[in-house]
Amino acid sequence: MTMSRARVLLVDDHPLVLDSLRQLVEPNFTIVGCVHDVNELLSCAKDLNPDVVLLDASLPGVSGFEAARQLKVLLPSVKIIMVTMLTEAIYVSEAFKAGASGYVLKQSASDELHEAIESVMMKKNFVSRMIDLEVRESVEHTWSRPEGYSSDLTTRQREILVLLANGQSARNIAKALKISTKTVEFHKANISRKLGVHTNTGLVKFALDQGLTNL
Repeated sequence: MTMSRARVLLVDDHPLVLDSLRQLVEPNFTIVGCVHDVNELLSCAKDLNPDVVLLDASLPGVSGFEAARQLKVLLPSVKIIMVTMLTEAIYVSEAFKAGASGYVLKQSASDELHEAIESVMMKKNFVSRMIDLEVRESVEHTWSRPEGYSSDLTTRQREILVLLANGQSARNIAKALKISTKTVEFHKANISRKLGVHTNTGLVKFALDQGLTNL
C-alpha cells in the first residue's frame, strides 16, 4: 500500500460534517468507514483497521480525547488527527497527550487535511497553521530542562505560566489573579530564571510538556 492510498476512518456526530470530510478525503485516500460516536468507533476499529482516524474532539458522551486514548490501546500504530473547532492551547496539548499525531481546525480543513494525513503517515506531527505559532512550535519541539536549572515552580508561578500558555497578556493575568502587572512581570522573570528559558515560546513549550495548561 502506498502512502497516497492511506486507509482513513471518519468520526463525527454531525452527518453534514462527515459528508464534507468524505468529499475532502475521498479523492486521494481510501475511506474505510464513517462513524458517529465513540462506541461505534471502538466496536469497529479493529475490523476496519484504518491507518488514520479523523476524530472530532467534541463527541457526545465520551470526548474525542478520551476516545483517542482508548483507540490507541486497541490500535497502537493508528495515526489520529483531531478535527475540531477548539483553538486553545489546553486542547492542543490534551490531544497530543491522548495520542494524536495531528490537530486540524474544521475552519481550515479544506486547505490542510490532505497535508495533515500525509504528514502523520510520514510519522510527523501536524498542527493547523491557524493555531498560535508558539503552541505549534511547542508541540513540534518539546521542552528539555537545561542542565543546572530547576522545574520546581511555586503555586503562583504555575498559575501565571498556565495563563501565559493560554495566550493571556501580563495585563489580563494581573486582572485575573487580582495582582499588579509589575507583580506578574516579576513572577515571569523568576520563572524564566528557574527554567533557563527566556522567551514566551520557551515558556509555552515547558507548560505544554508538563501538562500545565489548565488551572
